[in-house]
Amino acid sequence: MKDVDITNINKDFESRVRLGIMSVLMVNEWVTFTDMKQMLELSDGNLASHIAALENKEFIEVRKAFVGKKPETSYRATSEGKLSFKLHIEALATLIGKG
Repeated sequence: MKDVDITNINKDFESRVRLGIMSVLMVNEWVTFTDMKQMLELSDGNLASHIAALENKEFIEVRKAFVGKKPETSYRATSEGKLSFKLHIEALATLIGKG
């Protein structure tokens, strides 16, 4: 049996929600909380808790601004987040024989 290298599979991306968040941020520069919530069909609390976890690991950056008189929170993947997520996806592809 062939040895399987799982060293680049990142536990921080195991959740389907975090996988979704990072996938969205890999192909978009900045995404608002509202847009992310709609794209992934999540509740405010569910999205907020996963965003906080990714922010604590410095995989995402948060920008808070006012649009008119309304507050708007947006997110983007950091360089570290992009690299970690790319390595994670490549490790998964290798694991299933697609890499």
